[in-house]
Amino acid sequence: MRYLIKMAYDGSEFIGWQKQKQGRSIQCVMEKALEQFSGVSVPVIAAGRTDAGVHALAQYAHFDYEGRMTMEQMLRAFRRWLPDDIKVLQIWQIGNDLSARYQAFERHYKYLLSKDRDPFNRLYSGFIPHLRISLKPMQDAAQLLLGQHDFSSFGRLNPEVPNHICEIKEISIVEDEDYFTFYIRADRFLHNMVRRIVGTLANISHFALSPDTIPKLLADKCPRQNLVTTAPAEGLYLIDVKYPSELLDGRGTCRFDDLIKRKP
Repeated sequence: MRYLIKMAYDGSEFIGWQKQKQGRSIQCVMEKALEQFSGVSVPVIAAGRTDAGVHALAQYAHFDYEGRMTMEQMLRAFRRWLPDDIKVLQIWQIGNDLSARYQAFERHYKYLLSKDRDPFNRLYSGFIPHLRISLKPMQDAAQLLLGQHDFSSFGRLNPEVPNHICEIKEISIVEDEDYFTFYIRADRFLHNMVRRIVGTLANISHFALSPDTIPKLLADKCPRQNLVTTAPAEGLYLIDVKYPSELLDGRGTCRFDDLIKRKP
């Protein structure tokens, strides 16, 4: 049987989602926890592979399990075996042919850009030194990113990704006393795409460039441009992933919030 989980994690002490030969990855920690309580070693496949230092408020992943544990028992076991910087929030039983990665049709990120260097929040916000940034120029330029475009200029070169077409469905920026907060929702994202969009919008504001700079960058399709800089990973949060309603509707589920209301 296949299960889908929703989880949150603090990415500060991880090398990213994907397990590698060295370093502490979220995938590796999840798979070890699953093996501890199930007795079997199975892969845990995420909706998206976040980079080192990137956080998630709502990451989704699936795994296969044929044992006798109920979803409530599995949720309790994850609670016991996972470290403090990862929390499984909800679990569903889904069809064996469904995938956390390939059935996702929308992903939603938030980026927190600090106006000043913050020693107490440096692991949870990005800061770009030497830039003077204001809200309106970034908002104006951001609107030209909406829609379907070839985002080669904003992605990291990867020969294994033949298609660089993405559709940004929503992009907004709000400002408060200490931060600019970017919200970006799209059908898919290229590697480093959100961070490069944030860095580019900050550069456009700092250098007082026209919003028309965005269409020119998109048309150029070159990721090695001076204006396209990558904002720090620490400010990036995966905040939601959307699936077709039929994937989860009517499926058995167990939530962490329901679990803690009951006696262990």
